[in-house]
Amino acid sequence: MGKKTYYQTITAPSEGVYKEKGSKFIAYAFPIHSREEAMERLQEVKKWHIKARHHCFAWRLGYTGDLFRAADDGEPSGTAGKPILGQIDKFNLTNVMVVVVRYFGGTLLGTSGLIRSYREATADAFAKAEIKKYPILDVYRISFGYDLMSQTMSAVKKSGLKIIKQEFTDNGKVELGIPFQEVDEALLKLKAGISQVSTNQASMEDWPEGVKVELVRKGLDYLGD
Repeated sequence: MGKKTYYQTITAPSEGVYKEKGSKFIAYAFPIHSREEAMERLQEVKKWHIKARHHCFAWRLGYTGDLFRAADDGEPSGTAGKPILGQIDKFNLTNVMVVVVRYFGGTLLGTSGLIRSYREATADAFAKAEIKKYPILDVYRISFGYDLMSQTMSAVKKSGLKIIKQEFTDNGKVELGIPFQEVDEALLKLKAGISQVSTNQASMEDWPEGVKVELVRKGLDYLGD
């Protein structure tokens, strides 16, 4: 298998509900970009549901999804956090967190009932969410003097690349997101545009004097801001 070229996540918070034998399970799904944000979301939900018996959760982060956590918050081990995480994986999502709040209905659900309830509440939240694919981007910083401002920004605009950040102080700096499998071609086109030559000519020349290109981060190594 080749390298993964995209990741999927939800575009906005969503909510799901599941009821079983009087117990109510409310799932809150959030797009996140860091472990700190995940914990902030958890505390937020706890404030909304102070009287709830359990606030179970799971999250997964990073373009490759290598960073994750699941917690049962007092439910029997493996009956809450794991099925929540299982739905995150079933929907092939990352950079997402789900908190499921449970209000006890007076009847014990047993292991299978709990697993089903946390799973179905999470699935309902994802079914109501907008899920979108995003390309995995390497980020490059282009630094340049003001004498090259016009042709550099024109080349950036024509490239159609995502502008992550731009700064204009003593000189110009633009951070661009480039699909990692297209880096060589994209940088060559940028060089040609800034130099105002053909791509064939640009392939045999250095970057114009005063232009500096540096890798800020590799997409596949990126976990989130």
